[in-house]
Amino acid sequence: MNDDVQGRTATETPLSTDLLRKLDAYWRACNYLSVGMIYLRANPLLREPLKPEHIKRRLLGHWGSDPGQSFVWVHLNRLIKRDDLNVMFVSGPGHGAPATLSNSYLEGHYSEIYPDRSADEHGMQRLFRAFSSPGGIGSHCTPETPGSIHEGGELGYSLSHSFGAAFDNPDLIVATMVGDGEAETGPLATSWHSNKFLNPITDGAVLPVLHLNGYKIANPTILARIPHEELEALFKGYGYTPYFVEGDDPDTMHQKMAATLEHCIGEIRAIQERARASKEKVERPRWPMIVLRSPKGWTGPKEVDGHKVENFWRSHQVPVADPATNRKNLQVLETWMRSYKPEELFDENGRLIEPLRELAPEGARRISANPHANGGVLRQSLDLPDIRDFAFEFKSAAGTYQSPTAVLAIYLREVIRRNMTRFRLFGPDETASNKLDGVYEVSGKRWLAQTLPEDADGGFLSVDGRVMEMLSEHTLEGWFEGYVLTGRHGLFATYEAFVHVIDSMFNQHAKWLEKAKNEIAWRAPVPSINLLITSLVWRQDHNGFTHQDPGFLDVVTNKSPGVVRIYLPPDANCLLSVADHCLRSHDYVNVIVADKQPHLQYLNMEDAIVHCAKGIGIWDWASTDKGHEPDVVIASAGDIATMEALAAVEILKAQCPDLKIRFVNVVDLFRLMPDTDHPHGLSDRDFDSIFTRDKPVIFNFHSYASLVHKLTYNRTNHDNLHVHGYCERGNINTPFELAIINGVDRFSLAIDVIDRVDRISDTASHTKEWLKNQIIESVQYAHAEGIDRDEIREWTWKD
Repeated sequence: MNDDVQGRTATETPLSTDLLRKLDAYWRACNYLSVGMIYLRANPLLREPLKPEHIKRRLLGHWGSDPGQSFVWVHLNRLIKRDDLNVMFVSGPGHGAPATLSNSYLEGHYSEIYPDRSADEHGMQRLFRAFSSPGGIGSHCTPETPGSIHEGGELGYSLSHSFGAAFDNPDLIVATMVGDGEAETGPLATSWHSNKFLNPITDGAVLPVLHLNGYKIANPTILARIPHEELEALFKGYGYTPYFVEGDDPDTMHQKMAATLEHCIGEIRAIQERARASKEKVERPRWPMIVLRSPKGWTGPKEVDGHKVENFWRSHQVPVADPATNRKNLQVLETWMRSYKPEELFDENGRLIEPLRELAPEGARRISANPHANGGVLRQSLDLPDIRDFAFEFKSAAGTYQSPTAVLAIYLREVIRRNMTRFRLFGPDETASNKLDGVYEVSGKRWLAQTLPEDADGGFLSVDGRVMEMLSEHTLEGWFEGYVLTGRHGLFATYEAFVHVIDSMFNQHAKWLEKAKNEIAWRAPVPSINLLITSLVWRQDHNGFTHQDPGFLDVVTNKSPGVVRIYLPPDANCLLSVADHCLRSHDYVNVIVADKQPHLQYLNMEDAIVHCAKGIGIWDWASTDKGHEPDVVIASAGDIATMEALAAVEILKAQCPDLKIRFVNVVDLFRLMPDTDHPHGLSDRDFDSIFTRDKPVIFNFHSYASLVHKLTYNRTNHDNLHVHGYCERGNINTPFELAIINGVDRFSLAIDVIDRVDRISDTASHTKEWLKNQIIESVQYAHAEGIDRDEIREWTWKD
């Protein structure tokens, strides 16, 4: 790396007078449309004086960042058209949707998708009326917005989404507007480091544009109020070469931006060409970035009602708040809108005039029509191996211990080998910890920062690795989302307790999928987000209370049934089956819960495939009802929960031999719901045939018990459903002590069965006392020895 590269301000003037006038006119058209979307319901081209009845009854939208975003877009268009560039645009301040919508509309792509919003006066009026209106379109860069993969409602993810889009797309440049307010978020601040993972040979490029317009909703931004030297040093420290475009005079700023953007694109191409032509080791370059310091609400009213508006926080949303009821402010709005000279921009039919239309790229080179922003059209199915080739073999059910994730790693190793340009494995410094390090036999961990000689000893660092590790769940999830929204595939493995770090990111992505899948016909299906949750609560006894939280499942069940799935495979072969199914799916967030520690194995590969396809099933080999109506149903969901439930069955078989037990295992959690509420749900008839209509059901659940009650609350036999799950009790425990204090251990389950089955509740009193003694002795042994008793740690099914 060249460490003495200085941030610069371009002084060239590459635009001819004619081209400058045209670019400025195009930009004025964008700004005019942006204002119209916020304010107007009629008279879209101001063919007559503005009247109160032309103003929307409710004013919604954000103006402040729109001029700056359109400014960059217009200048990108010039180079796209001149150099045939492949460019995406990500709007970090996504509430500035009027900018992206206006550019899409002027490029013609918006009207192609939404013919009722045609490129004429009538269509313009419909666009204005639809914006931020009930039954219309949102105020952010929602899935309805052509060219968008990033809504920008919840701030902080624009850069990570952009880098995810650039990975494995060597021809793509992702221009990313980073709001200076957004830059204050933790996820955004960390995601600047994504440049240490971008390979100039195999990946595309990200061109960040920090939009330093100075203000958030009602406060100044930090980066706008620090000295220039500090700001430049900050981004040089991140590894970028910052270029500064600063000012407020449009003509001067057009020349500066044209020169700077041209230089940055040239620098990107030079970096890539050098790396792709060199036979030497790939080194991390200093990628360029732009700092655009322009006024917030640029070109808007200077003042309203005696208060500063342009270049101040008051321009953030609706600068003129009451034009329909305040004649003075109605004139302010009209003067503002007429300052863009719409009569010079649009013809008599309301269409952008031909000389300006010629400035936009054509076809798929239009930013709003870039196919990467509708990644489903580029999606290619993974080349997946047959999971039967990776089956874990054993002699008898519940007789052999094996790490499920270690088995999965061998399968993923082959998935990576077959899909070297369209599959990545994501994890926050946990791939080896989660026993997925078997993948390193075919690919290492992506790393373009400094390496040391000792890294060769088990570090597995690689400039072209397919494993993405960074200790930032936010950044990883952002990369993953950007990767799948542009048509590629992956899996994100993380500790269960800390998947909560991305709760809100999951929420936002699920909302995106819900809209895109069910309401927007032109968006093609994208690969699923696959989350492998491991290092589970029941084996976090050594890390303690902070690492014990299985509650992510509760978050997931709150989302639309059409886009979320939860699987709790009980063993390695079931995990293989579930993973294979999820990697073949699209338009879902699939959550897989499977521990990394060695656990008992129950089903051979063929049985596992059938069981997972059904999602729920009776295990005859663990049941004693012999096809008749049982006295009790013992059910489980989750690997550790299943083992303890089976151990309880074995105790009851020995102590209460005439007790008729039906054992049920649940893999697909949503099978518990009615089929009227979820596409994976069971009909009431099928549910009753498994769980009975009136017999006690003792359900040992991996997570919080309330979730099972939530999913089954209106089932026939719900009053007899007794769920054991995590009760928010834990510390530094042994695994079995942790199970005991939360009531999911075999002894507690057996006691509950005895209490619930009337015909044995009296006769099994001695058994019940023995079970209580076992609990006491187990805890005492754990406290004395620091481990669990051998018969607990090494338990296997005796049949």
